[in-house]
Amino acid sequence: MILAFDTATSFGAVCGTSDGRRARAARAGDLLAAVDELVPDPRRIEAIVVGRGPGSFTSIRIGLAVARSLALALDVPVAGASTLDAFSGATAVIDARRGEVFAAGPVVCDPAALAVAGRTLVGDGAIRYRSVFESAGARVPADDAAAHVPDPVLLLEAAGPFGAAELVEPLYVREPDARPQS
Repeated sequence: MILAFDTATSFGAVCGTSDGRRARAARAGDLLAAVDELVPDPRRIEAIVVGRGPGSFTSIRIGLAVARSLALALDVPVAGASTLDAFSGATAVIDARRGEVFAAGPVVCDPAALAVAGRTLVGDGAIRYRSVFESAGARVPADDAAAHVPDPVLLLEAAGPFGAAELVEPLYVREPDARPQS
Protein backbone atom coordinates (compact mmCIF):
# COMPACT_ATOMS: atom_id res chain seq x y z
CA MET A 1 0.00 0.00 0.00
CA ILE A 2 1.15 3.55 -0.74
CA LEU A 3 0.35 6.25 1.82
CA ALA A 4 -0.16 9.80 0.52
CA PHE A 5 -0.68 12.97 2.53
CA ASP A 6 -0.62 16.74 2.33
CA THR A 7 -0.46 19.40 5.04
CA ALA A 8 0.11 22.60 3.02
CA THR A 9 -3.35 24.23 3.16
CA SER A 10 -5.57 25.66 5.87
CA PHE A 11 -7.63 22.45 5.75
CA GLY A 12 -5.10 20.76 8.04
CA ALA A 13 -3.86 17.30 7.19
CA VAL A 14 -5.36 15.07 4.53
CA CYS A 15 -4.15 11.54 3.92
CA GLY A 16 -5.13 8.61 1.77
CA THR A 17 -3.97 5.24 0.58
CA SER A 18 -3.51 3.65 -2.82
CA ASP A 19 -6.67 1.61 -2.19
CA GLY A 20 -8.68 4.87 -2.09
CA ARG A 21 -9.32 5.27 1.63
CA ARG A 22 -9.05 8.80 3.05
CA ALA A 23 -8.83 10.52 6.42
CA ARG A 24 -8.41 14.09 7.61
CA ALA A 25 -7.25 15.98 10.68
CA ALA A 26 -8.10 19.61 11.43
CA ARG A 27 -4.47 20.60 12.01
CA ALA A 28 -1.30 19.69 10.13
CA GLY A 29 0.24 18.70 13.44
CA ASP A 30 -2.40 15.99 13.84
CA LEU A 31 -1.35 14.18 10.66
CA LEU A 32 -0.21 11.05 12.49
CA ALA A 33 -3.65 10.63 14.08
CA ALA A 34 -5.19 10.58 10.59
CA VAL A 35 -2.50 8.13 9.39
CA ASP A 36 -3.24 5.86 12.37
CA GLU A 37 -6.92 5.92 11.43
CA LEU A 38 -6.09 4.66 7.93
CA VAL A 39 -3.18 2.35 8.61
CA PRO A 40 -3.46 0.38 11.84
CA ASP A 41 -0.38 -1.67 10.85
CA PRO A 42 2.37 0.64 9.50
CA ARG A 43 4.26 -2.40 8.16
CA ARG A 44 1.72 -2.42 5.33
CA ILE A 45 3.12 0.87 4.00
CA GLU A 46 5.34 0.17 0.97
CA ALA A 47 5.95 3.79 -0.08
CA ILE A 48 4.94 7.35 0.81
CA VAL A 49 3.85 10.31 -1.33
CA VAL A 50 3.96 13.72 0.34
CA GLY A 51 2.59 17.07 -0.81
CA ARG A 52 5.54 19.48 -1.22
CA GLY A 53 3.52 22.70 -1.34
CA PRO A 54 3.12 25.48 -2.18
CA GLY A 55 1.36 26.49 0.98
CA SER A 56 2.03 27.31 4.59
CA PHE A 57 5.78 27.11 5.33
CA THR A 58 5.30 25.48 8.72
CA SER A 59 2.66 23.05 7.48
CA ILE A 60 4.81 21.95 4.55
CA ARG A 61 7.69 21.32 6.96
CA ILE A 62 5.42 19.20 9.16
CA GLY A 63 4.39 17.04 6.21
CA LEU A 64 7.96 16.57 5.02
CA ALA A 65 9.20 15.78 8.53
CA VAL A 66 6.51 13.13 9.00
CA ALA A 67 7.27 11.64 5.56
CA ARG A 68 10.97 11.47 6.35
CA SER A 69 10.42 10.02 9.82
CA LEU A 70 8.06 7.32 8.60
CA ALA A 71 10.30 6.49 5.65
CA LEU A 72 13.33 6.07 7.87
CA ALA A 73 11.45 4.03 10.47
CA LEU A 74 9.79 1.78 7.89
CA ASP A 75 12.63 1.74 5.33
CA VAL A 76 10.33 2.77 2.46
CA PRO A 77 10.87 5.17 -0.47
CA VAL A 78 9.23 8.60 -0.72
CA ALA A 79 8.03 10.70 -3.66
CA GLY A 80 6.77 14.28 -3.71
CA ALA A 81 3.99 16.03 -5.60
CA SER A 82 2.73 19.59 -5.79
CA THR A 83 -0.22 20.37 -3.55
CA LEU A 84 -1.77 22.04 -6.62
CA ASP A 85 -2.06 18.55 -8.14
CA ALA A 86 -4.33 17.41 -5.30
CA PHE A 87 -7.38 19.04 -6.92
CA SER A 88 -9.44 17.69 -9.82
CA GLY A 89 -11.74 19.22 -12.38
CA ALA A 90 -11.02 22.86 -11.55
CA THR A 91 -8.22 25.37 -11.12
CA ALA A 92 -6.55 25.15 -7.72
CA VAL A 93 -5.93 28.40 -5.83
CA ILE A 94 -4.22 28.16 -2.46
CA ASP A 95 -4.22 30.94 0.11
CA ALA A 96 -0.67 32.31 0.37
CA ARG A 97 -1.59 34.81 3.12
CA ARG A 98 -0.44 38.44 2.88
CA GLY A 99 -3.16 39.16 0.33
CA GLU A 100 -1.75 36.66 -2.20
CA VAL A 101 -2.53 33.24 -3.64
CA PHE A 102 -0.54 30.32 -5.05
CA ALA A 103 -1.68 29.06 -8.44
CA ALA A 104 -0.47 26.90 -11.32
CA GLY A 105 2.99 27.67 -12.49
CA PRO A 106 3.49 27.65 -9.59
CA VAL A 107 3.23 31.36 -8.95
CA VAL A 108 2.39 33.61 -6.04
CA CYS A 109 0.43 36.74 -6.88
CA ASP A 110 -2.35 39.13 -5.99
CA PRO A 111 -5.70 37.34 -6.53
CA ALA A 112 -6.81 40.08 -8.94
CA ALA A 113 -3.80 39.32 -11.17
CA LEU A 114 -5.06 35.84 -12.10
CA ALA A 115 -6.94 35.42 -15.39
CA VAL A 116 -9.92 33.45 -14.10
CA ALA A 117 -12.89 34.39 -16.30
CA GLY A 118 -14.96 31.32 -17.12
CA ARG A 119 -13.00 29.03 -14.79
CA THR A 120 -14.09 27.10 -11.73
CA LEU A 121 -11.72 27.73 -8.84
CA VAL A 122 -11.20 25.51 -5.80
CA GLY A 123 -9.01 25.56 -2.71
CA ASP A 124 -8.74 27.72 0.38
CA GLY A 125 -7.55 30.68 -1.73
CA ALA A 126 -10.66 30.45 -3.90
CA ILE A 127 -12.81 30.58 -0.77
CA ARG A 128 -10.90 33.45 0.84
CA TYR A 129 -10.95 35.63 -2.29
CA ARG A 130 -14.33 34.50 -3.60
CA SER A 131 -15.60 38.05 -4.23
CA VAL A 132 -12.48 39.02 -6.22
CA PHE A 133 -12.69 35.89 -8.36
CA GLU A 134 -16.43 35.94 -8.92
CA SER A 135 -16.35 39.60 -9.94
CA ALA A 136 -13.67 38.61 -12.49
CA GLY A 137 -16.01 35.98 -13.97
CA ALA A 138 -14.92 32.83 -12.15
CA ARG A 139 -17.13 30.30 -10.44
CA VAL A 140 -16.30 29.20 -6.88
CA PRO A 141 -18.24 26.27 -5.36
CA ALA A 142 -19.86 26.69 -1.93
CA ASP A 143 -17.38 27.07 0.93
CA ASP A 144 -18.21 23.62 2.31
CA ALA A 145 -17.83 21.83 -1.04
CA ALA A 146 -15.49 18.83 -0.88
CA ALA A 147 -13.74 20.10 -4.03
CA HIS A 148 -11.93 22.74 -1.94
CA VAL A 149 -10.10 20.15 0.18
CA PRO A 150 -6.95 18.64 -1.36
CA ASP A 151 -7.40 14.99 -2.30
CA PRO A 152 -4.29 13.07 -1.25
CA VAL A 153 -5.13 10.17 -3.56
CA LEU A 154 -4.65 12.53 -6.53
CA LEU A 155 -1.09 13.14 -5.31
CA LEU A 156 -0.35 9.49 -6.10
CA GLU A 157 -0.97 10.15 -9.80
CA ALA A 158 1.22 13.27 -9.83
CA ALA A 159 4.09 11.93 -7.72
CA GLY A 160 7.64 12.21 -8.92
CA PRO A 161 10.05 9.30 -8.78
CA PHE A 162 10.38 7.37 -5.54
CA GLY A 163 13.67 7.49 -3.71
CA ALA A 164 15.32 8.47 -0.46
CA ALA A 165 13.14 10.68 1.74
CA GLU A 166 15.76 13.43 1.99
CA LEU A 167 15.61 13.93 -1.79
CA VAL A 168 12.05 15.28 -1.63
CA GLU A 169 12.35 19.06 -1.46
CA PRO A 170 9.66 21.54 -0.40
CA LEU A 171 8.06 23.65 -3.13
CA TYR A 172 8.45 27.20 -1.88
CA VAL A 173 7.27 29.81 -4.34
CA ARG A 174 7.83 32.91 -2.24
CA GLU A 175 11.13 34.18 -0.89
CA PRO A 176 11.44 33.59 2.86
CA ASP A 177 10.86 36.47 5.25
CA ALA A 178 13.77 35.43 7.42
CA ARG A 179 17.14 36.67 6.18
CA PRO A 180 20.63 35.92 7.42
CA GLN A 181 22.04 38.75 9.49
CA SER A 182 24.97 40.56 7.92
